[in-house]
Amino acid sequence: MSTSTAQSSNNVASAFIAELQHEAATTRQCLERIPAEKFDWKPHEKSMTFGRLASHIAEMFGWTPATLTQPELDFAKFDYTPFDPKTTEELVEFLDKNVNEAIETLRNTPDDVFLENWTMRNGETVYFTMPKIGVMRSFVGNHIVHHRGQLSVYLRLNDIAVPAIYGPSADEGQM
Repeated sequence: MSTSTAQSSNNVASAFIAELQHEAATTRQCLERIPAEKFDWKPHEKSMTFGRLASHIAEMFGWTPATLTQPELDFAKFDYTPFDPKTTEELVEFLDKNVNEAIETLRNTPDDVFLENWTMRNGETVYFTMPKIGVMRSFVGNHIVHHRGQLSVYLRLNDIAVPAIYGPSADEGQM
């Protein structure tokens, strides 16, 4: 297969890679600001801790390989243990690893795979089935952005500078 043919067969992946790299860079700026001594802090009893929220965001980048290489995620078939970093450096390294694996998976995913259905279930209970492109956009990408928005509030409530995310923040990137 020629290079131009290979590139044209994964245009969808190329678009996702560009977006993922942009979101990952912003996410990295947020995560590197969280001091480990704040990992147990939470704004409300029903909220995740700072560390759990941050590690959840980092782990979501790692959902790309499972989404694109498997037809489903069945919670009944595995025992999930959340990543529990002890240091900010461990947290950022975990993010970087997941981002790199996501990009590599995307580079190797032809466009037609994005049209295949993917299902999230717990045994017989099906939560949803949708094309993988929709899973990547909503369940992975939008989910990351949603929780990163929460994380930016955690930063603000702890007097930690909020990076410019989609434009200037009150702390950075002012014009």
